Amino acid sequence: MSNILVSGLINIETTLKVDGFPIAYEPVRYPFWGVRSTVSGVGYNIAKALTTLGDSVRLLSLIGRDLFGQGVVQALAEANVSGNYVLPCLGQTAQSVILYEPSGRRQIHTDLKDIQEQIYPIEQFDAALVDCDLAVLCNINFSRPFLARARQAGVPVATDVHTIRDLADPYNSDFMAAADILFMSDEKLPCPPEAWARQVQERYGTAVIVIGLGAAGALLAVKADG
Repeated sequence: MSNILVSGLINIETTLKVDGFPIAYEPVRYPFWGVRSTVSGVGYNIAKALTTLGDSVRLLSLIGRDLFGQGVVQALAEANVSGNYVLPCLGQTAQSVILYEPSGRRQIHTDLKDIQEQIYPIEQFDAALVDCDLAVLCNINFSRPFLARARQAGVPVATDVHTIRDLADPYNSDFMAAADILFMSDEKLPCPPEAWARQVQERYGTAVIVIGLGAAGALLAVKADG
């Protein structure tokens, strides 16, 4: 069992099943059992998965003082994920709506409310990082100050930059530079994933890269063994 810090988004996710893209206009649709709302977000999903795998997780996130925030607290308890570092300091909890078709293609609409302007207390991060074997720092703004802090403490960093097309992406480049383990999707890559992995390794020296390939699986690139 490992001690793992996870800093990332928790939101309320509503999924809607559609027949395909583009969506033909209809004034009313009745997708029976095709609409579902759950507690989600990258931070929550990773924390829940690692807890299920037997790790000890310290989840850092920001949620709202609203009905959805109360739902998050309940979901954390049901998933056996500690909410000690999940702070109810926002006016509203972030939300997302995901449209998906039978093939698996999806379109995500994320409303972060004002979470990108919020600061997570650094002293709480420092307390949570003690004795951790890994820091999973999701690419949300309140995680950004933690990148250098985890590196200074000698704790390996893992992150996911999702859809990416530019090595110098202004939003994600500091996350990419700090990551020992880096995840991303192939959906917007400007070149084949093998070539992209080499470029990332050459620029940032990333030890482990994982690129999701949709139905084709995933590409794993390990710098140490080529």
